[in-house]
Amino acid sequence: MNITPSEKVGRFTTGIFSELATRKQDAMKRGIDVIDLSVGSPDLPPPAFVVDTLVKYAQDTNSYGYTLKGTTEFHEAVCYFYRQRYGVELDSDKEVLQLMGSQDGLAHLATAMINPGDYVLVPDPGYPIYEASVKLAGGNIYPMPLTAENKFLPQLNQIPVEILNKTKMMIISYPGNPVTALADEAFFSEVISFAKKNEILVVHDFAYSELIFDDHPQISFMSIPGAKEVGIEFNSLSKTFNMAGCRIGYVVGNHDALHILGTLKSHIDYGVFYPIQKAAEMALTSSLSLLSDQVKEYEARRDALITGLAKGGWHVPKSSATMFIWAQIPAGWKSRDFAYELIEKAGVTVVPGDAFGEQGEGYVRMALVQPAERLTEAAEKIQLFLEEYQKVVQD
Repeated sequence: MNITPSEKVGRFTTGIFSELATRKQDAMKRGIDVIDLSVGSPDLPPPAFVVDTLVKYAQDTNSYGYTLKGTTEFHEAVCYFYRQRYGVELDSDKEVLQLMGSQDGLAHLATAMINPGDYVLVPDPGYPIYEASVKLAGGNIYPMPLTAENKFLPQLNQIPVEILNKTKMMIISYPGNPVTALADEAFFSEVISFAKKNEILVVHDFAYSELIFDDHPQISFMSIPGAKEVGIEFNSLSKTFNMAGCRIGYVVGNHDALHILGTLKSHIDYGVFYPIQKAAEMALTSSLSLLSDQVKEYEARRDALITGLAKGGWHVPKSSATMFIWAQIPAGWKSRDFAYELIEKAGVTVVPGDAFGEQGEGYVRMALVQPAERLTEAAEKIQLFLEEYQKVVQD
């Protein structure tokens, strides 16, 4: 029997994270101690009260039925969180939609919104699901280059009119992944005016909202006047409360867009496990003081890695946010070759920048998902690798 994929799935290759995992496993079988800085999965535990709440409700045998959708209490908890953190008022009935993680919503959004032939503006480099979701929906991608020269902000005035006439949606993310840049209120206001003029739905991925460093302001797209008229914002408990495996998140904003996505989801899933919803509710309505301690931990990790790399002559700018370092690689390398050689010769796994788009060539992404001491060790291993490489080049 000849089993073949659909034409849509047939266009995809194995994801970079699976490939890196295979190379890591092969290196470990050969006795190499590999420090994994690839996948952005938090190594820190969730708050104790989150675990206690999850256990409490998991022990109740009445908790095991379908939830079908987010509970009223969860939606109200999201509203509380947005009011406390960003000064944003939301309607819990119309302007909040629960998701099985923000990636779940991002993966399904294009299917709910895009027709074959429609264009979606996506950041380049950008998180892979942005492009993949559009391709699965039969839509077309128009990459928006994010370059250091432009502070990693897209140049909206450079998008051709003929593309804009066929564009239905645009995706932005600040703080971003893999690019760890921040946007200010002026940029978001520009996006809103641009979206209104061209009748484009704005999708803001805000998954790293609580990992912003050096006292930079936290700016929700929803806090900018007019945002709800043109856009929605995805957020998650994965990074904020270290609940990545729980698969729970949400999207807020324009009620028409949320209704459309909710309609699709009603045909796909039967809701998030009730104990997880209760644990998430507790997290969102907590004192939130733990978030500042978490930011300090990631700042310390960032500084440890960057300081260690600088000792070896690789000077990388400090990330303003997220759990990542977006680093321009030393001259003479391609991103993928550099990443693969780091696994083989240094025992450090990073993600090649070209996996996130054409503009990512020349960069790698490193995740701060190891203790500071382990990151310092990773920097030392990279230093030795670069020193050996220089010797080979000189010879």
